[in-house]
Amino acid sequence: MVGRRRGMGVVGVAATAKVVSNRTQAQAEQKAAQQEAVVAPPATAPASESAGEDMVAQLEKLAGLKAAGVLSEEEFTAAKAKLISGS
Repeated sequence: MVGRRRGMGVVGVAATAKVVSNRTQAQAEQKAAQQEAVVAPPATAPASESAGEDMVAQLEKLAGLKAAGVLSEEEFTAAKAKLISGS
């Protein structure tokens, strides 16, 4: 039985355990970072989205006023054009 290895030995087992530990820790850190990125919403919405949502709400309000008979077709068209142009 000369030249036959019987196993990794204490040093081999310790080295393997350290590699596995480091790999597991790195994977856990990477997973936590990915979860943070998914869970954390942006701090503020970009101005263009906020302005767009506000404009949509105002257009819906104008449409509601027109549907209720408060605004005529001409008044609605004028108010919509003014809103869209930003004036």
